[in-house]
Amino acid sequence: MKMRLVLPLLVLMLIVKPGYAAQSTITESEGYACQGEDKSRKQTEQAALVDARKKATEFVASHIKSETRLNNNELEKDIVEAYANAEVKVVKELEKAWYKDPSLGDCYKVKITAEVIPDPKPMAIVAADTQASDSPQAPLKVKTWTDKAEYKTGEKIKIYLKGNKPFFARVIYKDVNGEIIQILPNPYRTENAFNGGVTYVIPEGNDQFDMEVSPPFGEENVIVYASTAPLGEIGVKTRGGVYQVKTSKKDIGMKTRSIKMGNKNESKDAGAATSEFFEDKVVLKTKK
Repeated sequence: MKMRLVLPLLVLMLIVKPGYAAQSTITESEGYACQGEDKSRKQTEQAALVDARKKATEFVASHIKSETRLNNNELEKDIVEAYANAEVKVVKELEKAWYKDPSLGDCYKVKITAEVIPDPKPMAIVAADTQASDSPQAPLKVKTWTDKAEYKTGEKIKIYLKGNKPFFARVIYKDVNGEIIQILPNPYRTENAFNGGVTYVIPEGNDQFDMEVSPPFGEENVIVYASTAPLGEIGVKTRGGVYQVKTSKKDIGMKTRSIKMGNKNESKDAGAATSEFFEDKVVLKTKK
């Protein structure tokens, strides 16, 4: 018998965040620095981290330039420019250690998982051109929408996803009380790999829950994390047809960004692979 998950929500009463603001690329990078006579150990460690971040930016900018092939050359230049002037956030420090260099003395190395976030201004120009941003040759973008503009008590919700290229995804639902549930993947629909250009529906197929509007009413969220590589794991517990998220709210995004990257590209100076990443949030409201 199909289980009903009674989730109070209403859809898209507010504007969702623009897609370009949620695009980024995740890679692994190594940085090095030697102490010498002009730096303390702490300054040396900071210099190695700066080196790792710089190499991550350069490597991702090169990757984006080689992967982006749009019919509009100006928009292609905007994307390349956006990543050349990107912000870098350290997702995780993978390794760090001091070592002796025969000629340079005490040196420090650090390996990080880095998220390279493009400059939003040129990416906004790209996002305004739907045909270009929907191209599989553009950075990953996953559209998220619902079947109606408004829902009332007793009505059922449908959520839709569509990526411009193949992607992996996690869909999180946060209710008005702050409870966080993972609705995809779930215990009965375990696949998390999706084809580009195909519209996916939640709930559908093997899903063993419905999303039916009920009190209490208020603002709620559907949050989508997507990547071109398998996403990092978070803690979950089976709750009927869905998963209750055990990972703290503040850590979900960071743990999800711990991407499982392979060795698609080789580089001595930066990460051995990259993964395009996309995060979107649909803000919802309920009413009686």
